[in-house]
Amino acid sequence: MAYQDFREFLAALRAQGELVDVNRHIALDLDVAKALRKSGATGGPALMFRDNGTPFPLVGGVYNSRAKALIAFESTEDEVFDKILTGLASPVPPVTLDTGPVHENVLTGDDIDLHQLPIPKYSPDDGGPYITPGIVVSHDPETGVPDMGHYRFELIDKNTLSFLAQPNHRFGKNLAKAQQLGQTTFRASLVIGVDPMIAYTCPIQVSDDTDDFTVAGGLRGAPVELVKGKTNDIAVPAHAEFVIEFEVDFQTTVFEGPLGEYTGYYTPGSMKPIARVTAITHRNDPIFQCLLTGVPPQENHVLKQLPFEASFFKLMREQFPTIRKVAIPASGGVSFYMVIAMKERYGGEARQAILAAMGTNLRPKHVVVVDPDIDVNDPDQVEWAIAFRTQPARDVIVVDQLPAGPLDPSVSDDIPLDQRRGSALGIDATYPFGLIVKVAGEACGASVAEHGGEFLEVADVPGWRDFDLPEINSNG
Repeated sequence: MAYQDFREFLAALRAQGELVDVNRHIALDLDVAKALRKSGATGGPALMFRDNGTPFPLVGGVYNSRAKALIAFESTEDEVFDKILTGLASPVPPVTLDTGPVHENVLTGDDIDLHQLPIPKYSPDDGGPYITPGIVVSHDPETGVPDMGHYRFELIDKNTLSFLAQPNHRFGKNLAKAQQLGQTTFRASLVIGVDPMIAYTCPIQVSDDTDDFTVAGGLRGAPVELVKGKTNDIAVPAHAEFVIEFEVDFQTTVFEGPLGEYTGYYTPGSMKPIARVTAITHRNDPIFQCLLTGVPPQENHVLKQLPFEASFFKLMREQFPTIRKVAIPASGGVSFYMVIAMKERYGGEARQAILAAMGTNLRPKHVVVVDPDIDVNDPDQVEWAIAFRTQPARDVIVVDQLPAGPLDPSVSDDIPLDQRRGSALGIDATYPFGLIVKVAGEACGASVAEHGGEFLEVADVPGWRDFDLPEINSNG
C-alpha cells in the first residue's frame, strides 16, 4: 500500500535507520548544508534538524541514496524498474476532496511571513536562502492540464519569492503561454512535504497534455487526494505538509541567483519575475523539507535518476524494442550523459538510437550505445567497450546547433535561456553489425556463414559466476 503522506515515509526511513534527529542548534546559513553534505557523502541517514531557529522542524537528505529510493518505492533493486514501468502503464486519476490536512492552518495577508520557515542557504555564494525541494503545481493556461515539477525559489522578503523556470519545462511553457495570451500575472502553488511517489513523479518525462497526478496515482497504485487552494483554483495534494500559494507578476522583476546547481557549478543570477505569496497553508505540527544541490551525486540527482531512466527507457523502447537497459548517471547531472545497451537488428541502428536520444527533452550531451553484455551501470565496462569496440573516425557522431541542456556551464550565460545552443557527441560502442563474437566459450550473433566468417572471442573465464568459493562467501 502506498504511503499516505510524507510522515509515513519518514517513519519508514526511521524504522530502517535511515533518519535520525539532530537536537542541537544547527544554523540555516550553510551549517544545514554542511551536515547534509557530510551525511550524504558517507551513505548516512536523512537528518531532522529540530533546533534551526524557526518554529518548525526541518528534514533533509530523504532522497539522497539508492537505499532510500527503494524504501520510497517499497521495492527491491531487482524489482523497482519493472514496478515503475507498470505504474507508468497504469495511470490512476486523482480525486478532489472538500478539505484536507494541509488546510488545518491558513495564513493570508499580514500573517504571511516566509522568514518563519526554515529555508537554508546552501552554498557560500548563493544569492540567498532557497526552497529547493518545492513542487510547483501549475495549469496550462489554454488547456487547464495540471503539471508538477521541482523548481528553485529564492527568498526575497517576507511575502516574496523569485524562481528559475527553464523554457523547455512545463512550468516555463505555462508561463510563456500566459504572457502570449496577454496575462500580466499567473497563479500557481508551491508544495512541500509530500508522499514520495508524488516527488518521484515530477522528473518523469511525459507529454505536455499529461495530468501528472494521474502518473503519480499509477506509481502509488491509488489516487492522489487533492484539495483546491484558498486563494487560487490550483488543486494540490491534500496531505502535503506546506503549500505556498503565489502569483507571478511578470511586470515586476528582481535579481534571482546565483545558486549552486545540479551541474555542480553556480548558475549566475539574473533579473526574473517575482512570485508574490497570497497564502501559506500547513498541517498541524508541520515538517519543512530541504534538499541539497551541487557537485554530483547529491539528493536531487538520486531523486531524478530512477524516474528519468524508466521514462526514457519506455520512450526509446517504442522505437527500438531491442534496448535492454539504460543508465543516466549522476556524474552527468542525470541528463547530460547516458548509456544505452541494445542489440542491433540491422547495421546503423545504434546510430539511429543515438540521434533519437539526442532529440529527447533530456537534451543529453553525450550518448553511448553498447552491446547487451555490457553493464551500463559499470563505468569500467562502458569504458572497455569504448576503448576496444570503436574506431573514433568511424563510430563517433557530433551534432552541432542543438538546444543546449539546462544550465550547461560550458555554454555562454550571456545568451537568453531559450536561445542557447550546444553540440552533442554520440559513440557507437557496439560491435560492428554482423561480427560474430564468442563469450565464455559460446558464439553469439548472426551465423558465421552469413557474414563471411568474421569472428572475435572475449577472453573471459567461463563459469566464474557459479563457482563455489565458501572462503569468501562466508565473509559476506
